[in-house]
Amino acid sequence: MTGKTVTSAVLLLIMGNLVATFCDAFIKAAGQDIPVFQFIFIRAVFTFLILIPFFRFVDWKAPLRGAKLHLLRGNLWILSSLLLIISLQVLPLATANAIFYTAPIMIVVLSTLFMKERLTSMIVLAVVGGFAGILIILRPSEFDWGILSALAFSFVLAINSLLIRKLPQGQTLLHGLLLTQLFALPFSFVLCIWEGAAWNMDMVGYAIGSAVCSIGYSVAVMLAYRYVAASKVASAEYTGLLFAVLVGWLVFNETPDLWLGLGALFIIIPIVLMGRAERRNSLASA
Repeated sequence: MTGKTVTSAVLLLIMGNLVATFCDAFIKAAGQDIPVFQFIFIRAVFTFLILIPFFRFVDWKAPLRGAKLHLLRGNLWILSSLLLIISLQVLPLATANAIFYTAPIMIVVLSTLFMKERLTSMIVLAVVGGFAGILIILRPSEFDWGILSALAFSFVLAINSLLIRKLPQGQTLLHGLLLTQLFALPFSFVLCIWEGAAWNMDMVGYAIGSAVCSIGYSVAVMLAYRYVAASKVASAEYTGLLFAVLVGWLVFNETPDLWLGLGALFIIIPIVLMGRAERRNSLASA
């Protein structure tokens, strides 16, 4: 699949979200007692090793262009990995994924605040609906560190996504991804040493599995959005929540409830409506 048609792009996103669900499942299956920073370091190492065959996409005339930004994104990747692990250790797979879908809403809000993008009624609807959905899913009585970690993960993910817009012009996404992972290695290694935990061989396979799946998702997304307008295919991303419900049920014996479905609708429907509005505006200005 090349991603050059809407159908192939949608299929790529569906496959990518299935792989991303397995990425989360590997992290969750590693257990709650793993040395977290050791896990993050192993994941960073193997993510970088998997990316090595893509070195041909590096601009060797200026290999370190945008180094400061990539350094920032690399360390944000470490923070997001920490928050992801904490949230998946505590929350059911489907619940965590439903909260992760607030990231697009946060991207829109941050774009409005810091990049002077226009605030519309649809954006307000998405923000209100998204956080109403969170309250419906979680109920205030069940608020804990897992929930805060999932929300913080979505926030850091939103920041990292917005920073992509600041990457050097003409630099390929794979070049940027390689540099980001390269710059994540030193600090993740320092944290691993600081943690001082005995080497846990039992979790290495889970860390490698999550790294492989993470790269698979990234490649699928890059191919899907390379040739086709995001507004035409982005709704396929929400299949990830269905996969999370299914994997959580089959692998971790997690039973979704009505609150999860209702809250997910509050989060996802406004984002879908925003995508449709963007598509109409694009067609009108064409």
